[in-house]
Amino acid sequence: MEEVGGSGSEDVGELQVSQRDAKGQYLFDVICHHLNLLEKDYFGIRYVDPDKQRESVDHLEELILSHRQSWMSQPPFTMCLRVKFYPPDPAALKEEITRYLVFLQVKRDLYHGRLLCKTSDAALLAAYILQAEIGDHDPGKHPEGYSSKFQFFPKHSEKLERRIADIHKTELIGQIPEISELNFLQKAQNLETYGVDPHPCKDVSGNPAFLAFTPFGFTVLQGNRRVHLLNWEEVTKLKFEAKTFHVYANQTEDKKIILTFFAPTPEACKHLWKCGVENQAFYKLEKSSQVRTVSSSNLFFKGSRFRYSGKVAKEVMEQSAKIKRDPPEIHRAGMVPSRSCPSITHGPRLTSVPRTRRRAVHISIMEGKPNS
Repeated sequence: MEEVGGSGSEDVGELQVSQRDAKGQYLFDVICHHLNLLEKDYFGIRYVDPDKQRESVDHLEELILSHRQSWMSQPPFTMCLRVKFYPPDPAALKEEITRYLVFLQVKRDLYHGRLLCKTSDAALLAAYILQAEIGDHDPGKHPEGYSSKFQFFPKHSEKLERRIADIHKTELIGQIPEISELNFLQKAQNLETYGVDPHPCKDVSGNPAFLAFTPFGFTVLQGNRRVHLLNWEEVTKLKFEAKTFHVYANQTEDKKIILTFFAPTPEACKHLWKCGVENQAFYKLEKSSQVRTVSSSNLFFKGSRFRYSGKVAKEVMEQSAKIKRDPPEIHRAGMVPSRSCPSITHGPRLTSVPRTRRRAVHISIMEGKPNS
């Protein structure tokens, strides 16, 4: 995996899996243990198959020999840990380590153009990143044009770079990394595309569109504009058949709608459907005991059935409130560790299993590929 929000990849190490039938939950638990991460239900593991189709590792399925992951025939296997369910209110997260990892993911969303915003918001977000990563402006260390050395967005102008530097120099003096990261997240959460992990599709007229599932509901984007937002209470059913994806919703008692879209492949459509089912269960339900197995008739995937197997958002928050421990040390990438700004230590190798019959899985935190 690669880092959630870094400008490049940062290897955490190599996990050696000895059991050929190890489940996805095993790998996930080892990573979270390595990171000292307790609020782990917001995260998941993803890989991209040879056809460039994004897939999530099912915690209940065998990690290596799953028929859906048959391309994993020869080690090492590269996967990435990323935010799977974006917290509706990052400030409500109990631990700083969790907020830091979410910050890294949202920073990468900004870098890859998934988090859209107007210029004034972009300048402030980038300035928060600067303050979090290099601290207060120091003329001796940060000469004219220093902000241009950082890549915050897919592309930006010199005018925007100057505005970023101006905010950093004058408005953020004295902010410690933890506060800058929190300010960044609180600004980002109010943007329309916060939490968007876009799935490319086409609408019924053949126009390109991106579908996404956010903490607040189902979103459709066309160009740089959000054209639909159905909150989770309105969405009644998600269904797919071959490459066709349907969203059923009741906007009022008298107004029921069906939105139809077309994914590039049946595999992409099924992945889209599963993501939607998981997100709806996580954000909408009061408790995990309410989760039901859902099915969607499909010619290519006969009898497709799926059941979300994790906790729901309300349960995660309740569990987080019970955490009682000293905050874990955090080593922030790109910063000199100090008592006031500790950082996450990335060990060179994860070796929690016996040395016999090992198969390597390369792990990084978290994602760095534009399509992941």
